[in-house]
Amino acid sequence: MRLIGLAVVLAVSLILAPLAVEAQPAGKVYRVGVLSPIFPRSQHEMLDLVLGNLRDRGYIEGKNLLVEHRSADGRLALLPDLAGELTRLKVDVIMAEAAPAIKAAQTASKTTPIVMIIGDDPVRSGFVASLARPGGNVTGVALLAADLAAKRLEFLKMAAPGTHRVAVLVNPSNPTMLERLGEVQTAAATLRMQVVVVEARGPEQLDGAFALITRERPDALLIFPDPIFFRERRRIGDFASKSRLPMVSDWRQMAEVGALIAYGPSFPGVARRVAIYMDRIFKGANPADLPVEQPTEVDLVLNLKTAKALGLTIPQTLLQRADQVIQ
Repeated sequence: MRLIGLAVVLAVSLILAPLAVEAQPAGKVYRVGVLSPIFPRSQHEMLDLVLGNLRDRGYIEGKNLLVEHRSADGRLALLPDLAGELTRLKVDVIMAEAAPAIKAAQTASKTTPIVMIIGDDPVRSGFVASLARPGGNVTGVALLAADLAAKRLEFLKMAAPGTHRVAVLVNPSNPTMLERLGEVQTAAATLRMQVVVVEARGPEQLDGAFALITRERPDALLIFPDPIFFRERRRIGDFASKSRLPMVSDWRQMAEVGALIAYGPSFPGVARRVAIYMDRIFKGANPADLPVEQPTEVDLVLNLKTAKALGLTIPQTLLQRADQVIQ
């Protein structure tokens, strides 16, 4: 009886196996266009995470998935031409990160589906009619979380109680700056902190920004999310370390290069949602009907090595909340 039962189980398994990952049409190759303001293919961590999630859904790069990657390498004026290249290649979907890339992709085509990852409000930016019903060819993930700015400063105050003056490094060319800066200033006022805004539009302006921060003598450094700062994170981390400044950021990767605290949307969580959107679009879904999502997974990362170097003791209440602790 056990042998018969096993045979039945095996037979059923063989029948159902193709359904475990929904089969794609035979011979169909899906083309994904990727438009990045900054990152070359070799440094595109978010794309790697998205492709891993697509692989789990049966889309294998080099087999039934072709990736066309275009990067402006920080030269944003190139984005419209790069977006035009992708639309002429007739990709099935474009993954666009940050407002400049999204704008270029949407200008290049009003019909090619675009899955965006954006840090500001896509409604205010004019990319979608509403979060619930985008209404055009753009959908995706909007990293909107107004309370996160307050939380970052709150965590900073817990870890470094002597913090009263915070330098905020921003890229004034980034359209999210004004909205985020207002959130930070409101949170700082509540915590009785003073904010010093320091601007850098590109890598070539960072040394000047560092010099200004040194002159202003802040107690800590807050890094605004920007692709340029992400790419230059090691350089920024080295400055903060040499200046003995507790640094706070959105990104886990900044904690890996010396930031005391990172608190922001989970990269793996965002990538998972982007892959789901692509999968649904491949299967015929209309972006106009796919609501724009906001991240539900937020990671808190603490760097105890940095805390020790700065002579700080992270309270147990904060340690218990951490999703990752770097020793």
